[in-house]
Amino acid sequence: MTAILEDHKINTKLILSALWTSVMFLYIYGDYFELYVPEKTAGLLSGRNMLNTPYKLLAATVILALPALMIFLSLVMKPRWNKLINMSIASFLTLFTLLVGASSISEWRIFYVMLSLLESILTSIIVWKAWHWPKAEQQLSPNK
Repeated sequence: MTAILEDHKINTKLILSALWTSVMFLYIYGDYFELYVPEKTAGLLSGRNMLNTPYKLLAATVILALPALMIFLSLVMKPRWNKLINMSIASFLTLFTLLVGASSISEWRIFYVMLSLLESILTSIIVWKAWHWPKAEQQLSPNK
């Protein structure tokens, strides 16, 4: 006799939060691994980098803060707003990371292309999961 392994249905909010956590880890790994690209740290120390103004740094901070905030917000928002905000932010980040990946094609940044592809897949799954948010069954009262 073979045992059937028990499997529980996972709440949509938990799935979305876990997906955002995975996206966040990939972002962090990408930024960390980029420090190993030749001349990267020298550029950071001398100010020769993409984020060479306070406003560019602020824009990058806002974009990268989105997935970090979504880890928490996916757990606490009401379903209607949760669905809308997850779909909006994940759609934006899917396109953004695909653009970053496409513009990073070079020998030393091939890791960045792979991470961008993975991030885009995960954010696409977020859009799909939010779009297909399960509907609650309405209970009819016995008096009706």
